[in-house]
Order: sequence, then C-alpha cells, then structure tokens
Amino acid sequence: MTPHDDEAPVYVISVAAELAGMHAQTLRQYDRLGLVKPSRTTGGGRRYSQRDVALLREVQRLSQQEGVSLAGVARILELESQVEGLQAKVRELTDQLDRSRQGSRIFAAGPDGQIVALRPGERVARAGRGTALVAWRPKR
Repeated sequence: MTPHDDEAPVYVISVAAELAGMHAQTLRQYDRLGLVKPSRTTGGGRRYSQRDVALLREVQRLSQQEGVSLAGVARILELESQVEGLQAKVRELTDQLDRSRQGSRIFAAGPDGQIVALRPGERVARAGRGTALVAWRPKR
C-alpha cells in the first residue's frame, strides 16, 4: 500500500477490527461516540482506511494502557486535530510572508563589487572615497 492509499476506505468492519486487534462491536461504539468516523457505502456499511485503523489503535492504547476515559480520548483527538490545523495555517502564513518578503528585497553592490541583499532602510557601508552605490529593486 502506498502512502497515498492511507485515506482510501477499503476495509469492512470485520477486517478493520482484526487489523486493530479489537472486536467489531468496539468499532461500532467508537463510531457512535465520534472517536473514529469511517466512510460509509451507499448501503450504509462502514469502510475503514489504513489511517482509521491506526486511529483505532491509538484510541485503544489511550483508553487501555494510559487509562484515559473515552471522553478524554475524544478531547485529546479534538485538540490534536486543532493543532494540526494551526500548524497548517502557520505553514501557509509563513509561505505567504516569505513570498511577500521576496518582492521587497533590495540588492546593492557592496564595497568590493559583490551583490548584497539589504533590508529595507539598510545601506551598504562605503569602503572609501569614490565608491559608487547602485541599488536595484525587483519589479512587483
């Protein structure tokens, strides 16, 4: 299975239960509680993805090994989802900021003739008398 197939709803409930190491009734209970929400077929049957199976295992681990109540597990999953959303938003805003900064970069010839990037308002230090400063700003 390739990484792109992790979201594909391919497992019927009995197979997903076996893969997760639990009873099918437990999967139904988790679905009713909203902990793991499998896809549905047109006939209403549940179809689980590889990601769903991994989530089932995590719910089981938290509830049995860590002693977290199912309400606590639901809250943990909700917070993890919020964190993922916020991390995606930070990446998006960082990319947007980087793109806007690229348009406002200023380049100049340094004292030895090399090209240097300047921050807005910054100037190249002059090496001595007779040194010319050439500034260039890319078009927006």
